[in-house]
Amino acid sequence: MKKIIMTGLTAAIFLTSCQEPPSGTTAATETAAVSVPVQQQAQTFLDSYSVTYQKLYTNSAEAEWASNTKIVEGDSTNAVATRKANEAFAAFTGSAENIAQARTFLEQKSHLTDLQVKQLEAILYAGANNPQIIPDVVKARIKAETEQTEKLYGFDYRIYEKSVSTNDIDNILKSEKNVKKRLDAWQASKEVGPQLKEGLLNLRQLRNQTVQSLGYDDYFTYQASDYGMTREEMMGLMKQLNEELLPLYRELHTYARYEMAKQYGVKQVPDYLPAHWLPNRWGQDWSAMVEVEGIDLDGALKPKGAEWLVQQGERFYTSLGFPEMPETFYTRSSLYQLPESAGYKKNNHASAWHMDLDKDVRSLMSVEPNSEWYETTHHELGHIYYYMTYTNPDVPVLLRAGANRAYHEAIGSLMGLAAMQKPFLAELNLIDKDAKTDEVQTLLKEALSYVTFIPFSAGVMSEWEHDFYAQNLPANQLNKRWWELAKKYQGIVPPSDRGENYLDAATKTHINDDAAQYYDYALSYVILFQLHDHIAKNILKQDPHATNYYGKKEVGDFLREIMYPGASADWRLMLKEKTGEELSARAMVAYFQPLMDYLKEQNKGRKHTI
Repeated sequence: MKKIIMTGLTAAIFLTSCQEPPSGTTAATETAAVSVPVQQQAQTFLDSYSVTYQKLYTNSAEAEWASNTKIVEGDSTNAVATRKANEAFAAFTGSAENIAQARTFLEQKSHLTDLQVKQLEAILYAGANNPQIIPDVVKARIKAETEQTEKLYGFDYRIYEKSVSTNDIDNILKSEKNVKKRLDAWQASKEVGPQLKEGLLNLRQLRNQTVQSLGYDDYFTYQASDYGMTREEMMGLMKQLNEELLPLYRELHTYARYEMAKQYGVKQVPDYLPAHWLPNRWGQDWSAMVEVEGIDLDGALKPKGAEWLVQQGERFYTSLGFPEMPETFYTRSSLYQLPESAGYKKNNHASAWHMDLDKDVRSLMSVEPNSEWYETTHHELGHIYYYMTYTNPDVPVLLRAGANRAYHEAIGSLMGLAAMQKPFLAELNLIDKDAKTDEVQTLLKEALSYVTFIPFSAGVMSEWEHDFYAQNLPANQLNKRWWELAKKYQGIVPPSDRGENYLDAATKTHINDDAAQYYDYALSYVILFQLHDHIAKNILKQDPHATNYYGKKEVGDFLREIMYPGASADWRLMLKEKTGEELSARAMVAYFQPLMDYLKEQNKGRKHTI
């Protein structure tokens, strides 16, 4: 017989729910009599848990911030502090007592409010990543994650023996016409991979062990469960998105092969795109290959300076009726590239941070005055304004997150798209409002950013991580599998053989420190086009290809209604209520439909290979 040990709180709930009702009471009054004290007990637990959770979360975020903004080779001070803070947070969220308490209440969920149930489920989800029934494994995982981050962001990228930043590499790949120089930059971007292999294999074991202790099959399954989906359902959805967009992607791929072969002076058009031909380290965004006549956004932004980009991003949101950002955003964020004399490095991957789940919001960027950072800045501030909007008295601390993870990315990407549309750019005098622009070329440039991203995110990244965590992909097949998927989904091949002495997957930030959830980004693009389609057609009454959100308070009101409830809202119901349709690539396909006729005409007589 198993011995049951109950804390005072659990025992009180148990006694409350098991007492026999007085004779003569009805079932309804009996249920009501039980529900009130159960709700009170649950709220007492949630209030107490939330106070400690917020404090430890903040400590962890502060330590992570220090580790990401000041990386000094050989100095482990920040790493040690980060590890300790994360261990304390893990010990609390994964404590056997907290998990048991949450489970006990959820066994009586019919007596709880929906808001209480959602918070309790959030506690169990957090606990599954840090279960203290295996504290040594959790500590080892935290240590390994901290070390992996420092290796990744402390890496010294070099071209011709000269240290370069990832921004430098990206700029070469976007603009360099010399194929040999492009190849050198691309290869330099992959040199960090081998140094990350041992750490990533260790992290796989530790991440899987951590969540398996509470019943999940693997880490990928755990992450997908945050959407209320199995991993099979998630991968099925990714397959659906790829299939819906394949006809358009196939035309883009053929067009790019022939145009790039012409650009680089290659007479024999290759069946697959050499990775170093593309203007992005992973081939996820090809938009730099097209310059739209009449629009020189890089030229217009350069003299304005990096600070202007961030300030203009804020003006965009305030024009929609959102408040100004707190002054601490500017004083505490790390927004710009470090000077060469800094003496330390930082994480150059753009991100937004909700430091205390309250008023302290920050962004980590390396903004330069160009079109890519202009769009990225609007995206990151979208996260910031999402944080600020769901930080309100109606949303408990534990539910201060997006309706799902993809919603957060969708809001940011939506604002990035809106900020790049011609009527808005003309209002800012970044382009001449009377300039004659080729609308098809504009749409092509957008497709080379948004559509080309789907095979990478829903295909390569999601399937590789699925195989890595759920199928225990063998250590001697990691790079082979990466390039098999790149060829299958993106139609991209490496410039030369990439054996298992490389680990090109690990050069992507998210493989290391935001693992097994890259489908968030694929889903976010689908959601963003559904939201944009609704805003353009039903609120602004404008062509979705030529909108101007600026100053439209009704657009701000629509977005605020989505953002305000945070994770307390059901993401499926939210999408259906706000757009009138279920999750679907319909709006995305429709947006780019005018481009299909152009591409088919351009590709007449050309060979399709995917």
